[in-house]
Amino acid sequence: MSVWTLGINHQTAPLDLRGRFAFALDQIQPTLHQLRSRLPRQPEATLLSTCNRTELYGAGDPTALDPTLDWLAQTGGVSPQVLREHAYVLRDGQAARHAFRVASGLDSMVLGEAQILGQMKDAVRVADEAGALGTTLHQLFQRSFAVAKQVRSSTEIGAHSISMTAAAVRLASQLFEDLREIRVLFVGAGEMIELAATHFAARTPKAMAIANRTMERGEKLAGRFGAQVMRLADVPDRLHEFDAVVSCTASTLPIIGLGAVERALKKRKHRPMFMVDLAVPRDIEAEVKGLDDIYLYTVDDLAHVVQTGKEHRQAAVAQAEAIIDAGVLSFMHWMERRDPNNGVIPLIQQINAQADAWRAHELARAKRLLARGEPVEAVLEALSKGLTQKMLHGTLAELHSGDAAARAATAETVSRLFLREGAPPREPRA
Repeated sequence: MSVWTLGINHQTAPLDLRGRFAFALDQIQPTLHQLRSRLPRQPEATLLSTCNRTELYGAGDPTALDPTLDWLAQTGGVSPQVLREHAYVLRDGQAARHAFRVASGLDSMVLGEAQILGQMKDAVRVADEAGALGTTLHQLFQRSFAVAKQVRSSTEIGAHSISMTAAAVRLASQLFEDLREIRVLFVGAGEMIELAATHFAARTPKAMAIANRTMERGEKLAGRFGAQVMRLADVPDRLHEFDAVVSCTASTLPIIGLGAVERALKKRKHRPMFMVDLAVPRDIEAEVKGLDDIYLYTVDDLAHVVQTGKEHRQAAVAQAEAIIDAGVLSFMHWMERRDPNNGVIPLIQQINAQADAWRAHELARAKRLLARGEPVEAVLEALSKGLTQKMLHGTLAELHSGDAAARAATAETVSRLFLREGAPPREPRA
């Protein structure tokens, strides 16, 4: 049994390549089914997909890695060679360390951000519902969540972090003299847009609007901020009304094109527009950035802004890494104990089976005695003696057999297992 991670993230792959491997939450379950059906020995698998990363976590035969990479490349429409140039493959302890660092926010573009933990929990829940999460990955992720909680509560890793949406507001305030005089359009109604709307609303802009494919969801979010609501299809015709546009949808194709932005600029008489595309894949065509009077930022463009305060977090990072080191050691020890090659798990299973057989035999005998009318106390006495004799028979036989050295070794083991400092066991308290 081996655990492994195959992935790309903001450090290894450009935005447009990451966009090819972006999966919405409702796509994860069928995607996992498709992947596992392609492999001869279906491994445990979990798929984590965010704007900054797409990662497959697996447990099982490590030979599944190469066909998994080939399948992922095919899914994204690139050659396996291209994907290999940008992907990372981690095994066992390194894979565990990576999972712990991701959950703790140490591998994020925004160092210490907490949103990734919720995204990881969602991915694990969906994998579990898909029947793709087994004992090993369950342990890996539960330990990841526990480590992340300890890092969050024991260090100041997130104390100085700046979110993407907060960074967007900071950039907008550099372009516009007074954010109270601008009109802001939010495209989408998911978590990132909710965060962005919260940050912008704190600056009390002149007007805010929510455009979403589903009007009901858009109205619900708009109601929280006193914003207008509009249909997604109306965005191109009304784009000129807004000074700032923040977009983050799950669309697989851009929804704001170059032509629509050019027409909006013409109607605005080339007054500047501030645009933030938080989506992966892109919501706004890349060519828009080349237009005069357009200030377009993607998630990657925001990277240098969110690094502010990073030097203040270095001590917290060192503390967090120490917590993660301990977590990795604990997980790998758990993995070693489960390795069938070391014989521990099969031995435990055999002991449990043998004890179950003894228990069933003595219980059946006790029931027969009770049915014959034997006193209950006598039956319980016989039951306890029968179980005790069966459990101790092999141990006592070993103590009487073999040469002196073997008996001495057996005696030492038996003393450690059955006796505490050579004293007889105490009676249980009433």
